[in-house]
Order: sequence, then C-alpha cells, then structure tokens
Amino acid sequence: MSQSDRGLRRLAAGTLLVAFQGLRPPEWVLRELEQGLGGVTLFGFNVSDPGQVLDLTTALRGAGEPVISLDEEGGDVTRLAYHVGSPYPGNAALGAVDDVELTRRVYRAIGSELVASGINLDMAPSADVNSEADNPVIGTRSFGAEAELVARHTAAAVEGLQSVRVAACVKHFPGHGATRIDSHVAVPVVDVGLDVLRERELAPFEAAIGAGAKSVMTAHVAVPALTGDTPATLSAAALTGLLRGELGYDGVIVTDALDMHAITKSVGLAGGAVLTIAAGADLLCLGPVPTYDDIQAVIAEIVTAVHEGRLPVARLEEAAARVAALHSWLGGPERIASERDAVGLDAARRAVRLTGAAEPLVDPLVVEVDTPPTIAVGDVPWGVGPWLPDAEVVRVKPAAADVTGLLAKAVNRSLVVVVKDAHRYHESRELVSALVAARPDTTVIEMGLPVWRPDSAAYIATYGAARANTQAAIELLTV
Repeated sequence: MSQSDRGLRRLAAGTLLVAFQGLRPPEWVLRELEQGLGGVTLFGFNVSDPGQVLDLTTALRGAGEPVISLDEEGGDVTRLAYHVGSPYPGNAALGAVDDVELTRRVYRAIGSELVASGINLDMAPSADVNSEADNPVIGTRSFGAEAELVARHTAAAVEGLQSVRVAACVKHFPGHGATRIDSHVAVPVVDVGLDVLRERELAPFEAAIGAGAKSVMTAHVAVPALTGDTPATLSAAALTGLLRGELGYDGVIVTDALDMHAITKSVGLAGGAVLTIAAGADLLCLGPVPTYDDIQAVIAEIVTAVHEGRLPVARLEEAAARVAALHSWLGGPERIASERDAVGLDAARRAVRLTGAAEPLVDPLVVEVDTPPTIAVGDVPWGVGPWLPDAEVVRVKPAAADVTGLLAKAVNRSLVVVVKDAHRYHESRELVSALVAARPDTTVIEMGLPVWRPDSAAYIATYGAARANTQAAIELLTV
C-alpha cells in the first residue's frame, strides 16, 4: 500500500465509531485505533461496573485518541446502569417538572459519571418533540410534546453535560418525534411542510446549537418536503443544506447507528457509509451488529468511493478536521464531584404525579404488566420489587393473564397494578380495565407516558421506569 493509500485509509477509518462484544477491547480494536480508527460506541454488554468501564476506556486511550461514546440519557435509556436501571429520571420526567436548572444539574451529574468512566461523548439528549403519542421509539425519551418546552430543556441538558467537558450529541436530526415507525426496523416518514418542521422539529436543535452543542446525531427518517424518500442520514439537503447552511452548525455530525434496517435494508452498511459522508456526516456510528470483516469492508468501500470519484477526499479531510477540533475541546478522565443520588431522586420526586387517594398498603399484591422492550432501550430491568420487599410481585403477559386468578389472589389485600405505556398496548389496557372494574380501589402506576388512565382509586404517573422514578412512586404509597 502506498503512502497516499495509507493516508486515505486512515482518513476513512477516522470516520468510524465501532462496537464490540465483551468487557475488554479486542486486539483488532486496539490495532485499528493505532491506525486511525475514529473511536467506539459502548453498549450495555460492555459494562459491568464503573471500575471495569474505566479500565476498558483506559486501554482504548492507550492505543490512540478515540472518541468514546454511548447512550446515557437517564431514564429508560442507560448504558452505565444497564443491568440495574438508571438513578436518574429521563427527559419526560424533567419536562414534567419544567425546571431548566434541575435539568442542567441532572445532566451535569450524568456527565460527571461519564468523565469518571473515561467516556467523552454522550449520545444525548433527545431533542425530539414527541408530537405523536404512539411513537414507538421516542416516548419518555422526549422532554415533551411542545417545541418550546423541549427547546429550553435541550439547551439546559447540553450545558449540563458540556460543563464537565463531555460532548453532547443532540438527536435525532431533523426530528424523530412525529413518527409511528421505529427506524431500527424501517424508514419512518415525517410528512410535514418545511414551515411546521422549522417551528416544531427544528426549534430544539436551534436551541442546542445556541448552547454550543459539540455534536448532532442524524435520524434515519425521511422528510418528503426536504429529503424525498431518502433518510435524513443520507441526505445532503438535510445535513449540508439545512443543518450546516440554514442553521449554521459547524460542529461534528454523528450518524445514528448504520446497522439499523432503515439503512441496511435499503442501501447496505458500506453503501450507507459512503452516502452519509458525502451528505455531510463526520462520524459514523456503526452500531453493535457489524463484525470486524464488515468494518474492513466499510473502510474499503470508502477508499474505493474516493478513487472512483463518488466521494471527494476533501469531505474526509473536513470530517477529520472537525473531529480534531472536538478532541482539542474534550477533557480527560478525572474525578468530578457528582450529586447523582440526590439530584436524581429529587427530580423523580418532583416529577411523580398522584391522582386520587392512595390508601395504606395491606399485604400488597403487585401485578406488573409485562411490556416488550424497545431496541433503543434494550432489556433494562424495571419494576417495584426492590422498594416493596414484603409485597408479592407477579409479572404477567397481558394476553395470557388470568384475571380471575389474580383477583382471587388479591382478596383482602391491596392491589397495585404497574404498567408501561398502556396507551400503546390494547391488551395491557384490557387487563388493567378488567382488574380495576372488579377492584375500584386498585392503585395503578403508569411508568411510561400517562396518556391513558383507568378510573382507579389512585393513579400514579412516574414519566419513566428508572430506579429513581420507581422509588418516588413507591414513597407515595409507603411513606
């Protein structure tokens, strides 16, 4: 390989954020970092405890100058606390409180934990305006359904993270909140005019840019008025025309995971990599699916695209310059005092809402209505068990639940029913309605968005299923 080809390969590799299985980086990752790989994205399967994560990131830093990223949104989407649940409520809870200083404190606390773990880019916050209640992928990840509310809290989140030198990655541009399809499985369409897009979807991104956001993440959504049938991730009109040109953004553009079906089932992983760089992206999150061989194929395809004139080398050089500027701003691992437990629980307590009267619990039976995890959230544990150790907790699938049996089990006992996003699941609503009809004194705890509610004696809305949300809800019943 000639000197120029080695330089070109290094530029191509420098655009990639790869993933790997396990608690330690494999040799190929360390080798590629030495050869210019842009960095890594960590997932729940890379995490066991804070010390292990710091050891992992230290090894990565020893091989190069990587961007080390993950999704740490608080609430339902957590990676550092993937196996136990987040100590912070998520954006829906923070939006319900609507105290921007609280949001800033929560995100500063999250940033402090990331810094201590050696992570320098947080793929958060979600700036999506959740205008579609049946959205399968955003939901409690959004600050709310009003553009101005989302905008002010997005700016506060950016400021909180970046106050400790963790780069915020504001997502999902130009907005994923008005969709009813998950881009992990298909291409969602946001079919609105540019005037609505500017007033609603773009307002939080403008606020984030004004707050100095170091990176913005693309969405695999098509906006016919802007991108036609093309996902925004692959659209120069969206990334270069709108984000760079109209909004004046000059930070790093990061793609959402390119292994999602919206990309792989349309143009393929390697093809998508070339197209998104050409459209204006600087760092490509490849996601957890691609193998080492897949990553080599992506690098080779980027190099080939340059040789064939499909991708200007100047575009790769521009991306490298933006990532270098990001590195010059980033801090290194250090200990920063964190108010994690205090601010997380305080926020959750301020967010939780009780309607009706909650009676003291008597030998409680807790029925947790099983809800399928989304791909973005993963299989993060949730439920009230840790805070009601003396209760009998039963997790049931709504379609298979024995209502008569549950009611018989609950005779002369307090009945507590826990749901997540009941408005999105017909079978969950039917089960809850049947239990409440027979036992009007039931307490219902909604751990998703409180869009639908039965006429129970007490109804508690937590705006999320994180550990802090759950503790705040149970305190209303036991303290």
